[in-house]
Amino acid sequence: MNILYVTSEAAPFCKTGGLADVAGSLPLALAAEGADVSVVLPLYQSVKAKFADKLEFVCYDYVDLGWRNCYCGLFMTKQDGVTWYFIDNEQYFNRPTLYGHIDDGERFGFFSRAVVRMLDHLASWPDVIHCNDWQSALVPVYLEDLSVREEKYHGIATSLSIHNIEYQGKYNAYSMGELFGLDQGWATDGTMIMDGCVNLLKGAILTAGALNAVSPTYAKELMDPYFAHGLDSVLQKNAHKMRGILNGIDLVRYNPATDGLIAATFSKDDLAGKAACKQALQDMMGLPQEPNIPVVGLVSRLVSHKGLDLMCQQIAAMMELPMQLVVLGKGDEVYEEFFRWAQTEYPGRIAVRLDYNEALSSAIYAGSDLYVMPSKSEPCGLSQMIAMRYGTVPVVRETGGLKDSVQPYDHIQDSGNGFSFAGYTGAELVDALRRAVYLYKDFPEEFAKLRGRAMESDFSWNSSAKAYLAMYEEISGKNLVKEVAIEGEDVVQLEVIVTETITSQEIPATEPESVPIAEVAPAPKKRAPRKKTVPKTPAKEEVLVEEAPKKRGRPKKVAVVAPVEAPVAESAPAPKKRAPRKKAAPKKATEE
Repeated sequence: MNILYVTSEAAPFCKTGGLADVAGSLPLALAAEGADVSVVLPLYQSVKAKFADKLEFVCYDYVDLGWRNCYCGLFMTKQDGVTWYFIDNEQYFNRPTLYGHIDDGERFGFFSRAVVRMLDHLASWPDVIHCNDWQSALVPVYLEDLSVREEKYHGIATSLSIHNIEYQGKYNAYSMGELFGLDQGWATDGTMIMDGCVNLLKGAILTAGALNAVSPTYAKELMDPYFAHGLDSVLQKNAHKMRGILNGIDLVRYNPATDGLIAATFSKDDLAGKAACKQALQDMMGLPQEPNIPVVGLVSRLVSHKGLDLMCQQIAAMMELPMQLVVLGKGDEVYEEFFRWAQTEYPGRIAVRLDYNEALSSAIYAGSDLYVMPSKSEPCGLSQMIAMRYGTVPVVRETGGLKDSVQPYDHIQDSGNGFSFAGYTGAELVDALRRAVYLYKDFPEEFAKLRGRAMESDFSWNSSAKAYLAMYEEISGKNLVKEVAIEGEDVVQLEVIVTETITSQEIPATEPESVPIAEVAPAPKKRAPRKKTVPKTPAKEEVLVEEAPKKRGRPKKVAVVAPVEAPVAESAPAPKKRAPRKKAAPKKATEE
């Protein structure tokens, strides 16, 4: 199976947030399972600066976007079993930052159009194109648009991952043709319009073959108007396509036993280095050396949905607890001003760096004792997973992926890997912090066991990668086929690997019963209408059978024995209640 993963950022090439971590590690996990995986992203200025010597020029072409005819270069490199492609256009991508430009809509409209245009130049034609968030949301729309005229696009299945629905790609309703080069019909039929605006994410939700949220709880929350940011009605109608798959983290990159960015390495069985990391963090941030007082860390974008208003409301109550607070991040001015003030108001208790620094973030994960995430909404969250990997116990609100990854501490059952609270209130945040701080301070042996369970939590991509592959198999109607060389022979044996959907990570939905693979071969949704009922001549009956639409049903489970080539006429559903007909004369059938 050939998978093309489309993303606007991916570690280690370029990063602004959690999407880059996912896009940098999920394709590797898919490749390890036997899939043929390629990733495509823009060739930003920062990528050129760091990786120019590793990039190989493939070709160039021209991309039509509205009235514009734009140059498009294609570069590639291979790394860790994955082929990485880069779309080059200096007008759009030779800039010091990835996002935040006035023409972002045009930039990522070009990127999506270029991905589709350059498919002919890739090493392999994709079976599945996996898109991420609004920046690549036009890819399934462009494929749907082209598939009406060009047969070769019919066989490509598409999926969309929603990492944060708050960002949807909203633009003026009159920009459909001018900015994105799409016919106005995409607006008049409602596919691309929401609340009077062009909404790129809505277009992808309607045209993609499958949707997934980045945690099971977030998939359920997206059906709720409180979390869906206006798209709840659209998502509810497409709930049959939605599933929740929890993200993982790169266990090689985030490994306290080998991390070269921290003061001392350590492991679950030898925590001596953890104490050294705490001391180094306190020195770095100008905090007093108090080994019996827990350090509470926070590495985050300083924006409202991270729950920072609860910390603003309750900072005085938090400072009554025997704890130190370390904050790293940047974002909205109101929160930056608050943390500047808090640092001066509580010297020696709060240390803040309004920036983002990879080395300092690693130092906070490794040197803190507790990690706080009071998020209003958190689609998945990776910070709590990274913190646990480094023996830092999380204190989180039960939402999205935080609820799925952090099990609350229970001293009676001797279970759990962190602390959590349900209500979005400052009082519950302070109560959860109080329980965590005093467990650390007064019951060190109990806290040590809790820390050990946190470090043992499995946040690898193994199970998640299998769930993604099962989704790809459903929407493409193809199996993951892995070539295995037979030792001592020149023959290659084909091993069929069938992955089963992880039903616990899906939204319950009513879908059609499972049908044979031949009946679910992907086909474009917007095809010429077929309103024919019983044909008037036998010859037309033969034509109708040959052209029967291939349904894009998504059976939950498909029993696969082996891939079988079957004639279209045999796999198409038989017409219902058809009166028996005599064979037509050969000559007449030929004319039809």
